[in-house]
Amino acid sequence: MSTVLEELKLGMKGGGFLVEEVSPSDVFTPEDFSEEQKMIAQTVEEFMTNDVLPQKERMEKKDLSATIELLKKAADLGLCGVEVPEKYSGLGLDKVSAMLVAEKMTKYGSFAVSYGGHTGIGSLPIVYFGTEEQKKKYLPKLVSSELLSSYALTEANSGSDALAARTTAVLSADGKEYILNGTKMWITNAGFADIFITFAKIDGDKFSCFIVEKGFPGVSTGAEERKMGINGSSTRTVILEDARVPAENLLGEIGKGHKIAFNILNIGRFKLGAACLGGARNCIDAAVKYANERHQFGKSIGSFGAIKHKLGEMATRAFVGESMVYRTAGLLDGALARVDLEDPKQALKAMEEYAVECAAIKVMGSEFLDYIVDEAVQIFGGYGYSREYPVEMAYRDARINRIFEGTNEINRLLILGMLLKRTMKGELPLMAAAQKLQDEVLALAVPEEESGELLARERRAVRNIKKIGLLAAGLALQKYMTAIEEEQEIMSMLSDIVMEAWAAESALLRTLKMAESTGQDKAQFYVLMTQLYINDAIGRVEERAKNVMAAISEGDMLRTNLAALKRFLKFPPLNTIEIRRKIADKMLESNTYPF
Repeated sequence: MSTVLEELKLGMKGGGFLVEEVSPSDVFTPEDFSEEQKMIAQTVEEFMTNDVLPQKERMEKKDLSATIELLKKAADLGLCGVEVPEKYSGLGLDKVSAMLVAEKMTKYGSFAVSYGGHTGIGSLPIVYFGTEEQKKKYLPKLVSSELLSSYALTEANSGSDALAARTTAVLSADGKEYILNGTKMWITNAGFADIFITFAKIDGDKFSCFIVEKGFPGVSTGAEERKMGINGSSTRTVILEDARVPAENLLGEIGKGHKIAFNILNIGRFKLGAACLGGARNCIDAAVKYANERHQFGKSIGSFGAIKHKLGEMATRAFVGESMVYRTAGLLDGALARVDLEDPKQALKAMEEYAVECAAIKVMGSEFLDYIVDEAVQIFGGYGYSREYPVEMAYRDARINRIFEGTNEINRLLILGMLLKRTMKGELPLMAAAQKLQDEVLALAVPEEESGELLARERRAVRNIKKIGLLAAGLALQKYMTAIEEEQEIMSMLSDIVMEAWAAESALLRTLKMAESTGQDKAQFYVLMTQLYINDAIGRVEERAKNVMAAISEGDMLRTNLAALKRFLKFPPLNTIEIRRKIADKMLESNTYPF
């Protein structure tokens, strides 16, 4: 763990950002990367540029041998054991380093997916849930890529509803092996994987997990799927027909497979958010260069206001995504530093603390990326629609991220659901905060004076976004109580407000920290992007809150609720046209992102 991480407090409880004040000095930001972390990032970038990209066409044509060769090269560099303990031949690095690797792998999305399927969801279940014998048997070979792995959870009739899986497992009469029957769908790496982390119901009802080897009798795969994007990755069905799996290959406890599935998906969401960030940066970089090179009407298209609008907005969303991802990485590393890492249960519990933040990163990261790739294609114009240019592939590859690791719709429901669950268990004082806020609303309003501090308007806006979230959630809970889980539209809108609070505060704290450490002059473009994002976030939050209030009240009660909401929305608009132009001009001058 870096020295910076050791110095930070990083003690906020998961979801606590809604009710806690955080100092800028207590968040981890990309400016805090250690030299070791920077070297890891450089190693991955060089590997992707020198080894992976030259083999892109082979992988696009489904030459699986190319992917296998490159995974072995990645293993030689130590990249396939980043999160595996040293005891089992891994590097045992911190989560910040793991996020950097995930981010830098995205120079070619298909390989990033193959790599993540092997080293993440394909290996971490054994790291956290395997017996000592299973770890010794499999992990060193996964780290070296002698064995390649995949994760087999999804079925035709159980996508988001994983516990509805129909694959069965029955213990043989002699108790030596389980007999598995079923079909798994959309399995990444299935075409070349040696191991499938597979979920099945023992005796038809005990959802459990198994380490299934490709060579076990009764295990086979279907044909390669014809996909919209990530065509260089392997995606097939895994077919289990009386597949015979040794009893010692049961992973975790009988009937506790959901703990493996949900915990590993939580980690996967976090890493997916980092990967989306990497893809976004790659696209912005290509768009900036093209905007400088392409000339129309006698000048570069980058000089046009419509293009500057796009570039300024693209950069801002990437900046906010970075701020969220690495703030969360710091929180995870801080939590892991306080537990015994030799005990996987403690490590998992520490990471589970930030499940809300991880889900938010996945949702917002994938939606930021979709906006950015779409605008990149638009900047390239007709060339953006051509496979001869990089943004065409990026556009197709990006779409899967809103489906991977639980759809964004499911994750929105999870975010609010997890917050409510923690509140009911007394782990988060959200109800007390909501009640205090209602008392504040009833009291005589006292105008809040601007302090004159850097980003004073944005500090007040972030506090008020949180208050709006608490106000709207409190009103919705008063109406529906536990039945709110049936009101998915309201749940989703409330989650959007929660995510905006997390995103806005993360950007704000990063910028304030940068200004404190280097001075406001060097942080000026951080300031601009923070102002731009929070200014527009206020409008998005207002829309969501009004829709929630209109759904739960009417007449005089609706007017009362809207009057309360209005108290937190007194922000004159900024000149966002000028702000975007300044951000874009800096990008065009530097011919890259980041500046």
